[in-house]
Amino acid sequence: MLFEALTLQLGYNATLVAVGAALLGVAAGVTGTFLFLRKRALVADAISHATLPGVGLAFIVMVLAGGDGRNLAGLMAGSALTAWGGLICVQAITRRTRLSEDAAIGAVLSVFFGAGIVLLTVIQTMSSGRQAGLDGLLLGSTAGMLRQDALMIAAGGALTLALVLILRRAMILVAFDSEYARSIGLRPDRVDMMTMLLVLAVTVVGLKIVGLILIVALLIIPPVTARFWTERSTRVAAYAGVVGGVSGYVGAALSASAPAMPTGPIIVLTCFVLFLLSLLLAPERGLLAAWLRHRRFQERVHIRQGLLALAQGQEVYEPLTIRLLVRKGLARRDGVPTEAGRARAAKALRDEHRWQALHGLAEYEAISGLYDGLRDIETVLTADQIDELDAVLGGPREVTP
Repeated sequence: MLFEALTLQLGYNATLVAVGAALLGVAAGVTGTFLFLRKRALVADAISHATLPGVGLAFIVMVLAGGDGRNLAGLMAGSALTAWGGLICVQAITRRTRLSEDAAIGAVLSVFFGAGIVLLTVIQTMSSGRQAGLDGLLLGSTAGMLRQDALMIAAGGALTLALVLILRRAMILVAFDSEYARSIGLRPDRVDMMTMLLVLAVTVVGLKIVGLILIVALLIIPPVTARFWTERSTRVAAYAGVVGGVSGYVGAALSASAPAMPTGPIIVLTCFVLFLLSLLLAPERGLLAAWLRHRRFQERVHIRQGLLALAQGQEVYEPLTIRLLVRKGLARRDGVPTEAGRARAAKALRDEHRWQALHGLAEYEAISGLYDGLRDIETVLTADQIDELDAVLGGPREVTP
């Protein structure tokens, strides 16, 4: 079943959901990158929760107008209006009061979401609303998705992605250096507003598939995951789009291959699995890479200290140090150095003397500050400089343990 779902062989509706979820994931990942870089991830949470009263109001208006209230375009329009209102409220509270942005977000999020729950309760008391199923928009509901719904989601995601590509340079400049952006004629407040509008668009588009609560995860987890793999902001956006797209596609396929599995939560969990894999396996920032770097550093310290001890005729007692020296062919298991170990020990002690001599020479003051106990002196001095230093020390002495 899973293979059939991944290869789009489970039917028309499953294909629509998978393709729509993939496009939504790409748009959300790329858009969320600039929110993440700007360190305003919580704003997305306020926007998403502020969509709920709009959904309820749109349903009521459409029912009063003679419809059934379930038109996706109408629900999206209503959610966009109240989400815009929530965003304006957050900015107004932040600018006109002494409250911080996170306090404003908490207030707006809770008030708008509470108003939305009240409206949903009112709707359930309406004769036309008992089977409305609007609570499905909280966590996403793809059952019975129509072709026009999928096309609307795809078009909204593609348009949002196109706008992000057009505005990416301005958003990157504002995210990293708003003062410089202002000096070259950009208005950081307007760029921030455009970013929030793009987040709003993704939130509204994703209501049907992921839901207003879980869309925040699809906006934030992909760029956080991508950040483990690269240092460049443009690549973070590209990788985030890939993570979001794969999460949407695979999550929708998993949901379609198992009966009664909710699509939105499965997409978010798939995204979280990719995050965990990146956290563990990323080559530079992953936990495994960090552990390996720490282990290699410890090994270098033990070998260096062991060589210095051998060079000074001291006995090595630390079991780990002995094991490392034996592994490198520098000592026997009883701690006696090999011929290669004697040579390496003599050089280690000689280098130690050289570094100590550098501290007393004014012309080498900058270089002497680079010493960390492990750095080879050949990495900072030329052969001629080392010969001059040896002359100061009285010639290249060989130390035999």
